[in-house]
Amino acid sequence: QVQLVESGGGLVQAGGSLRLSCAASGRTFSGYGMGWFRQAPGKEREFVAAIRFSDGSTDYADSVQGRFTITRDIAKNTVYLQMNSLKHEDTAVYYCAATGLFDVSRRPGWYDYWGQGTQVTVSS
Repeated sequence: QVQLVESGGGLVQAGGSLRLSCAASGRTFSGYGMGWFRQAPGKEREFVAAIRFSDGSTDYADSVQGRFTITRDIAKNTVYLQMNSLKHEDTAVYYCAATGLFDVSRRPGWYDYWGQGTQVTVSS
Protein backbone atom coordinates (compact mmCIF):
# COMPACT_ATOMS: atom_id res chain seq x y z
CA GLN A 1 0.00 0.00 0.00
CA VAL A 2 1.44 3.36 -1.03
CA GLN A 3 1.34 6.13 1.53
CA LEU A 4 2.18 9.80 1.07
CA VAL A 5 2.67 11.86 4.20
CA GLU A 6 2.94 15.63 3.98
CA SER A 7 4.42 17.92 6.60
CA GLY A 8 5.61 21.48 6.94
CA GLY A 9 2.42 23.48 6.65
CA GLY A 10 1.52 26.27 9.02
CA LEU A 11 0.80 29.95 9.47
CA VAL A 12 3.14 32.52 7.98
CA GLN A 13 3.01 36.23 7.20
CA ALA A 14 2.88 37.47 3.65
CA GLY A 15 6.37 37.59 2.21
CA GLY A 16 7.53 34.70 4.36
CA SER A 17 8.60 31.17 3.47
CA LEU A 18 7.62 27.59 4.20
CA ARG A 19 8.95 24.23 3.07
CA LEU A 20 6.60 21.33 2.57
CA SER A 21 7.77 17.73 2.57
CA CYS A 22 6.10 14.62 1.19
CA ALA A 23 7.51 11.26 2.17
CA ALA A 24 6.43 8.26 0.11
CA SER A 25 6.39 4.71 1.39
CA GLY A 26 5.23 1.39 0.03
CA ARG A 27 7.06 1.63 -3.26
CA THR A 28 9.93 3.52 -4.80
CA PHE A 29 9.15 6.39 -7.14
CA SER A 30 12.62 6.67 -8.59
CA GLY A 31 11.32 6.33 -12.12
CA TYR A 32 8.04 8.15 -11.84
CA GLY A 33 6.44 11.50 -11.08
CA MET A 34 5.21 13.44 -8.10
CA GLY A 35 3.39 16.71 -7.80
CA TRP A 36 1.85 19.27 -5.49
CA PHE A 37 -1.68 20.54 -5.76
CA ARG A 38 -3.66 22.93 -3.58
CA GLN A 39 -7.27 23.58 -2.80
CA ALA A 40 -8.69 26.73 -1.25
CA PRO A 41 -12.19 26.83 0.31
CA GLY A 42 -14.85 26.90 -2.34
CA LYS A 43 -12.38 26.36 -5.17
CA GLU A 44 -11.30 23.41 -7.26
CA ARG A 45 -8.05 21.60 -6.64
CA GLU A 46 -5.34 23.24 -8.73
CA PHE A 47 -1.91 22.27 -9.95
CA VAL A 48 1.09 23.86 -8.25
CA ALA A 49 4.25 22.01 -9.32
CA ALA A 50 5.49 18.60 -10.45
CA ILE A 51 8.77 16.77 -10.84
CA ARG A 52 9.96 13.68 -12.69
CA PHE A 53 12.02 11.56 -10.31
CA SER A 54 14.07 10.12 -13.18
CA ASP A 55 15.67 13.33 -14.42
CA GLY A 56 14.50 16.03 -12.03
CA SER A 57 12.66 17.98 -14.71
CA THR A 58 10.00 20.28 -13.29
CA ASP A 59 6.82 22.11 -14.17
CA TYR A 60 5.18 25.00 -12.35
CA ALA A 61 1.89 26.81 -12.43
CA ASP A 62 2.26 30.40 -13.65
CA SER A 63 1.01 31.69 -10.31
CA VAL A 64 3.98 30.21 -8.41
CA GLN A 65 6.73 30.33 -11.05
CA GLY A 66 9.78 32.05 -9.63
CA ARG A 67 8.54 31.81 -6.03
CA PHE A 68 8.17 28.05 -5.45
CA THR A 69 10.74 25.33 -6.05
CA ILE A 70 10.06 21.60 -6.18
CA THR A 71 12.90 19.17 -5.53
CA ARG A 72 13.28 15.49 -4.77
CA ASP A 73 15.53 13.27 -2.70
CA ILE A 74 15.66 9.92 -4.45
CA ALA A 75 17.33 8.12 -1.56
CA LYS A 76 14.62 9.28 0.84
CA ASN A 77 11.76 8.86 -1.64
CA THR A 78 10.73 12.37 -0.68
CA VAL A 79 9.66 15.46 -2.57
CA TYR A 80 9.86 19.01 -1.24
CA LEU A 81 8.15 22.28 -2.07
CA GLN A 82 10.06 25.37 -1.04
CA MET A 83 7.65 28.31 -1.00
CA ASN A 84 9.08 31.82 -0.87
CA SER A 85 7.49 35.26 -1.11
CA LEU A 86 4.21 33.81 0.02
CA LYS A 87 1.02 35.72 -0.72
CA HIS A 88 -2.37 35.64 0.95
CA GLU A 89 -3.78 33.95 -2.15
CA ASP A 90 -1.42 31.00 -1.58
CA THR A 91 -3.58 30.04 1.40
CA ALA A 92 -4.93 26.54 0.82
CA VAL A 93 -4.64 22.90 1.76
CA TYR A 94 -1.64 21.53 -0.11
CA TYR A 95 -1.69 17.94 -1.32
CA CYS A 96 1.14 15.74 -2.47
CA ALA A 97 0.40 13.34 -5.33
CA ALA A 98 2.28 10.52 -7.02
CA THR A 99 1.88 8.59 -10.23
CA GLY A 100 3.12 5.21 -11.31
CA LEU A 101 3.55 6.58 -14.82
CA PHE A 102 6.81 7.95 -16.21
CA ASP A 103 5.61 11.45 -16.90
CA VAL A 104 3.88 14.16 -14.88
CA SER A 105 0.79 16.18 -15.61
CA ARG A 106 -1.13 19.22 -14.42
CA ARG A 107 -4.31 17.12 -14.24
CA PRO A 108 -5.25 15.72 -10.82
CA GLY A 109 -6.68 12.63 -12.49
CA TRP A 110 -3.21 11.65 -13.74
CA TYR A 111 -2.09 10.78 -10.22
CA ASP A 112 -2.78 7.49 -8.47
CA TYR A 113 -1.86 8.32 -4.91
CA TRP A 114 -2.60 11.30 -2.68
CA GLY A 115 -1.54 12.50 0.74
CA GLN A 116 -3.90 13.73 3.41
CA GLY A 117 -3.05 17.39 2.85
CA THR A 118 -1.38 20.06 4.95
CA GLN A 119 -2.80 23.51 5.66
CA VAL A 120 -0.87 26.58 4.58
CA THR A 121 -2.22 29.91 5.81
CA VAL A 122 -0.66 33.19 4.75
CA SER A 123 -1.75 36.23 6.70
CA SER A 124 -1.87 39.53 4.87
